[in-house]
Amino acid sequence: MKLILSSADFRNDLSAAVIREHLPKPIGECSLLFLPNEHARHDVIRSGKFHRRMAEFGFDPARVSVFDAKVPDLTRDLHPDVLYISGGNTFRMAEIYRNAGFDREIVRMVNEGTVFVGGSAGAHLVTPDFSHAARYDEVPEGFTDFSGLSLFPRILICHFSEERQAHFEELKKGSSFPVTAIGNDGCIVFDNGSTEAYGTVLS
Repeated sequence: MKLILSSADFRNDLSAAVIREHLPKPIGECSLLFLPNEHARHDVIRSGKFHRRMAEFGFDPARVSVFDAKVPDLTRDLHPDVLYISGGNTFRMAEIYRNAGFDREIVRMVNEGTVFVGGSAGAHLVTPDFSHAARYDEVPEGFTDFSGLSLFPRILICHFSEERQAHFEELKKGSSFPVTAIGNDGCIVFDNGSTEAYGTVLS
């Protein structure tokens, strides 16, 4: 199981380089399943916008599949080399994937060897708990389950800066789980229980 977690994924030079270095194949040869954030509409997905965006990062559009909450079965039971979730509202994204039953698919793929790339909200989703993200993201009405997929054993504060230092210290004292903060240039590679940190990463 390999997870590559960051604040800015391909939008930061250091984290982008780390991601490319730790993919199972050269990026243009990887099959990819991209899970967009809560703003992705069915018509936009069908337009190929996200395929073109993934091409900007180096993926071959012909090898890219994009999750669509309106037709989740189209991307169910895949075995991609890479599963990528970028930023957005952590809670709304969790709600979308759960309602589609795709949270279980994420876990299955990662356990079967798919490399997971998560940026910001995408990184939060694989932790044991993301309730602290309510400090930064709006929580949808009626949302009560703040448990993540528990593929990574620590809580993450993404986009760490001096403004989030106090929250980091607060969480370290009160959380049931160990806490790690990742700056915008930071990246963590969690590979079968072993963790490597790059850039601004604090524990």
